[in-house]
Amino acid sequence: MSLVHRVLPPSAFATLDDYVKAGGGRGLEVAREVEPAALIDEVEAAGLRGRGGAGFPTGVKWRTVAANRSEVEPTTVVVNAAEGEPGTFKDRTLMRMNPYEVIEGAVIAARAVRATGVLIATKARFTTEVTRLRAAIAEMEAAGWLDVPVDVFEGPEEYLYGEETALLESIDGRPPFPRIAPPFRRGVDEVVETAADATSDSGLSAHVEMAGAGAGDPAPPTLVDNVETLANVPKIIARGKDWFRTEGTDESPGTIVATVTGGVTRAAVGEVLMGTPLREVIELVGGGPGPEREIKAVLTGVSNTVLTGAQLDTPVSYEGFRAVGSWLGSASFIVLDDEADMVAVAAGVSRFLAVESCGQCEPCKLDGLELADKLAALAGNRANDADVTEIRRRVDTVGDRARCSLAAQHQAVVGSILLNFDGEVRTHLARTAEPVAPMTVTELRDLDDGGARWDEGHVRKQPDWTYDAEWSGKVPADVMADRRGPDADDY
Repeated sequence: MSLVHRVLPPSAFATLDDYVKAGGGRGLEVAREVEPAALIDEVEAAGLRGRGGAGFPTGVKWRTVAANRSEVEPTTVVVNAAEGEPGTFKDRTLMRMNPYEVIEGAVIAARAVRATGVLIATKARFTTEVTRLRAAIAEMEAAGWLDVPVDVFEGPEEYLYGEETALLESIDGRPPFPRIAPPFRRGVDEVVETAADATSDSGLSAHVEMAGAGAGDPAPPTLVDNVETLANVPKIIARGKDWFRTEGTDESPGTIVATVTGGVTRAAVGEVLMGTPLREVIELVGGGPGPEREIKAVLTGVSNTVLTGAQLDTPVSYEGFRAVGSWLGSASFIVLDDEADMVAVAAGVSRFLAVESCGQCEPCKLDGLELADKLAALAGNRANDADVTEIRRRVDTVGDRARCSLAAQHQAVVGSILLNFDGEVRTHLARTAEPVAPMTVTELRDLDDGGARWDEGHVRKQPDWTYDAEWSGKVPADVMADRRGPDADDY
């Protein structure tokens, strides 16, 4: 088997003309000829699932947004381009290689749910991607492709910004704190203009009102879809649901763009057929483990239970990963070879998630920080039996009353490492293993010539999201709770 190129071209499209020569634009032409409901039917029948991590059926999401339209306020399509899962670089690669297909897919989605605008929400520090997106938008607008306004929002660097309700909070001029109301019930206030002074008497820390169903409700719904998800849409509409299902599996049709980093020959991004065994994906994309090394485990970012070396034949599909008690996520595979210390891995994951927690949910932040500290002590051979007991207790409590998935991620990754690598826990407890520092777990800055550039500066980030020399003792939700308007630029 080899890499495929359904959404990730073998070389970048430099101009819109290059994209058109390769068949680009046909999906939009077809979309303009049919009713919006037919577009939703086609995407739903194709079986496209969200490629941002959750794997939710795209057609079902579109149908829900369409059903919750407001006659008072506009519906918006937001492209989630805030990629920040450790080990993931596929969305940035797609935006660099072919921004036209992403934008075309978003415009088709806007027609399907009768949205009045598209906003591509990315991070301000993604300067290469922002430049490409803005140039592509200008070309497509000049060519008459854009049936609705399309703009780019440059948001903060925080990990939680990628959570779709936190992303909408940022667009509305507030900190990236997850809200309780789902986006199809309450979306962005405007397509381009932010509502920096938005307030609410709802009592929710996200400062929003819960929207009700029905066409007369004034709250605008928003369709939030991932970059890769929307990149699949033009060809589905142009070629049909049956074409899309010719590859992949029944439950996971199509392809997926995977990022492979860690203990491999090369760090890279590649597109593979859904259902390809994980071992083969690691070989195809990353060249396999280094010389004379074996794979001990694979992290799927920091979102799901770890896969062990004995599970490398797991099919890369939603049902395949579900069968082994994990989840596919954004197909970010951080390979850990036989030199990796799994206690150090757990400590690194725990620190990343504890720091990036916003603090709206006290157990997520405070239990998370306690977990990170005790796992670091264990990795450094400074822990005792009582500490390990406390680690296991905190794994159980860190997810209490959580409003987003970050705490559940903490439980899944750390809990699965403790379960599957108990021997390594015991050697650190007995001080027969070499003491080690927590593994640096953070976002990718770039991929260069087969190497990964990680955000090494994250080790200086404090739990209050500052880079001060000392932690203030406060959590981000307290620090930023009353900050509005122009101060949003600081987030």
